[in-house]
This record gives sequence, C-alpha cells and structure tokens, in this order.
Amino acid sequence: MRPIILGVLSAFFFAFTFVLNRLMEAEGGNWMWSASLRYLFMIPLLAVIVGSRKGMRPLLMEMKRNPFAWLLWSTVGFGLFYAPLCFAAAYGPGWLIAGTWQVTIISGSLLVPFFYITIQTPSGPKRMRGKIPYKGLAMSLIILAGVALMQAAHARQLSLQAALLCILPIIAASFAYPLGNRKMMEVCADRLDAYQRVLGMTLASLPFWLILSVTAVFTVGWPSKGQVVQSSLVALFSGVFATVLFFAATDLVRGNMNKLGAVEATQSLEVLFAVAGEMVLLAAPLPAPVSIAGMVLIIVGMVLHSYISHVKQFTPGT
Repeated sequence: MRPIILGVLSAFFFAFTFVLNRLMEAEGGNWMWSASLRYLFMIPLLAVIVGSRKGMRPLLMEMKRNPFAWLLWSTVGFGLFYAPLCFAAAYGPGWLIAGTWQVTIISGSLLVPFFYITIQTPSGPKRMRGKIPYKGLAMSLIILAGVALMQAAHARQLSLQAALLCILPIIAASFAYPLGNRKMMEVCADRLDAYQRVLGMTLASLPFWLILSVTAVFTVGWPSKGQVVQSSLVALFSGVFATVLFFAATDLVRGNMNKLGAVEATQSLEVLFAVAGEMVLLAAPLPAPVSIAGMVLIIVGMVLHSYISHVKQFTPGT
C-alpha cells in the first residue's frame, strides 16, 4: 500500500506541471524556457537535500562508474520526457496534456519485454526477460477509457493540427519517461536512494538543458520574471516533490513488473488534480457530467489495477 500512497502523492504534485506550464504559455512564455528552467532550478534544491544526507560523494562515484549510461538514460528519461510536454503546452490546455499523458500507463507495460527480472524458483533465483503483464494492461485500458470519456467533450473544440501537435509529443514522452527511469534503476541497483538518483539524472541531463537554453536565448530571448518564478515552483513541486516521491515508490517495487505498473497507474490521478487546478488558477468551468463519469472510471481502473498487482503470481508471465 505504501508505494500506491507515494504514487498518489506524486500525481498530486505532478499536476502542477500541466497547470503552471499552461499558465506560462498563456502569459507568453516560451516552452524551451519552461522546460530548461525547471531542471536548472532543481539542481541547487536537490544538491542541498543530498548534501545534507551525506550522499553527494557516493552519487558522484556512482556516476563516474558508468558516465555514458547516466548521460544517455538521463537525457531520455528527463530531456525527451519534459521538453515534449512543455512543447505540447503551446498547443493544448492542461487537461488535454494531463489526459493524453496517461498513455504512459500503456507505454510502461509495453516496455516490460525490454527488461530482465529476477524470479524465485525451486532451484533458486533465476533471471529472465520480463513479459507484458496482460492483467495489469487490461486495467490500464479501463483507466485510459475513463480519460478518453472525460476529455471527449473538450477534444471536439480543438483543430486537428493543434490536437496532433499536442498529442504526438506526449506519446513520445510517455515512452521516454518510464524507459529512462527503469534503465537508471538497473544502472543504480540499490546503491543510491531516490534523492540521489533524481539529482544524478538532473546533472547528467544538464548538457541537454544547456543546449535548449542557448537555443532559447538566440531565438526568443531571455525569460520573463513571471516565467522564472513559475518555473521555480514547477521545479519544487513537480521536479523535487513529485519526482522523488515517484522514484521512491518505484524503488519499493523494483523487480515486480505488475506492482511497478500499479504504481505508474496512480499517475492517472494527475488528470483529476489538473482539472481541479485549472478550475482554481485558470477559472476553468466545472467539468460536464460525461467528464465526471470519466473521472469515476479512472479511479475504478486504478483500484482494480492495484488489486490485480497484489495477487500473488505463481507462474512467470501470468
């Protein structure tokens, strides 16, 4: 239950990303600054936390052990995840981005065969390639059906071009985030805690953010004061609180792809939190009854997904 609770809390803080990014875009902020500033602000925040826990030296030694893997998978997990999300904010409201982002539930399940897991057999531990958790995947489809139902009325208000420019980058990000996260869990094993891993991935993805920042300077100029402040809030709430909570939750269930899928399914609640946030901060109207029905379906799907994940599996791949 603890991993699920941590996942729900991370979804709450992740929702700030969608609402604040849309707010920055509405006020004229550029997506490149929205993306890069978040991670630039995360470095000192996380450095203080990791330093106070005497974890900086072990982290740097771990990064030195395999620098290429850190650079590659951190860029995938952070850079190719967050930059597309910020780009999408220029073409769609926060509710659409949060709703479409739930395809990461499916993406995470489809990535399972690319990883190896250790299972207990009568002859001892055995390492084997993971198999798609079809029961959990079915529950994920229920969640996505709820997302589709909730967003149906809103989606008709968008042009095809705006919808595609919003949806396609998010689909790419939905694969990048779980891929980078899971690969880094393999690289780090049990040697680092969640704070260290998030800081390490932020540092390793720094070249990507610096390139994006320089590009922004020469194309759109420097960010406004308002965008700097709002990006710092995203860095704190989403970049530090949400990411650390989510990584801590996935660390607790590392090696069990069914339970890992359940933790990732809690991120479907970002949709509900994003809707509430837009109502409060952007004066968005109350969702229609069909949208409320979709929210209920999301919650039901998440509960069923969590239940399925805790059913003891006796046969590999079932």
